[in-house]
Amino acid sequence: MTMLRDYVPKVHIHPVLMVFLVISFVTGTFMELAIILSIVLFHELGHYIVAKVFNWRIKGIMLWVFGGVMDTQEHGNKPIREEALVTIAGPFQHLIIYFLLFLLTPVGFVPSSVLELIFYYNTVILLFNLLPIWPLDGGKLLFLCLSAFSPYKKAYYWVILFSMAACLVIILFQLIFFPFTLSAFFIMLFLFMENRSEWKNRYYVFMRFLLNRYEGNTAVTAVSPILVESETPLKDVLGYFRRDNKHSIYITGPNNKRQSIDEGDCLLLFFHGKHYNKTIGELVYYIS
Repeated sequence: MTMLRDYVPKVHIHPVLMVFLVISFVTGTFMELAIILSIVLFHELGHYIVAKVFNWRIKGIMLWVFGGVMDTQEHGNKPIREEALVTIAGPFQHLIIYFLLFLLTPVGFVPSSVLELIFYYNTVILLFNLLPIWPLDGGKLLFLCLSAFSPYKKAYYWVILFSMAACLVIILFQLIFFPFTLSAFFIMLFLFMENRSEWKNRYYVFMRFLLNRYEGNTAVTAVSPILVESETPLKDVLGYFRRDNKHSIYITGPNNKRQSIDEGDCLLLFFHGKHYNKTIGELVYYIS
């Protein structure tokens, strides 16, 4: 039983969803909501299964209205390729649903009206999740693509700013060009507020990324140098750190004199030495 509990996810229902469940019973739309929740749960199970294959630490799955999230303790410390596979596994589940619908259609075991509803909601949820908005799967894939070519801090900041802008643009387009639907408006407003909250906590997210590196809990697939001037503050040097990369920092001082320092020493000086506001040129003498 203990081993079984290790592989079966803990599924939690958001309190707001409980309210919608009650409303669906009263209004006679429970079947539609049941189809949506089943598709969302199947989607999240795709993330969960692949994450388990890679031995991720997973707390559970949270279901909320028109969406869900797999709560994991892995935060930017897994390889980009691995995280991409976990992310893609969710949308891939929708292709399995399409295949099952293809098999069920000629059989006639399930009413065609129900199959049409499943097809419709499966398509809507798939397209919705592929929007390049954090924390949807499309937003996570955008973040991983940016992380592959730019520092973690820059990639994270840009994806949050882009997500907020995208939410506002979609709301504006809906108000001007498309028929207004309250549900779509509230979903985009919710995503905007989520990204606004992420933006407020951006410094703590970056610190968590650095702390994982400091503790050695991060993947390394490449080695790349960082070239900085001796007057560069230590915190700015840390902002150049990239996922999947180990860095050697080369410091150019007066008279073009060059010195080097390992990223581990930089993290040690930052977290243990607490030299938050000093330049990298000043700190190199603590190591030499």
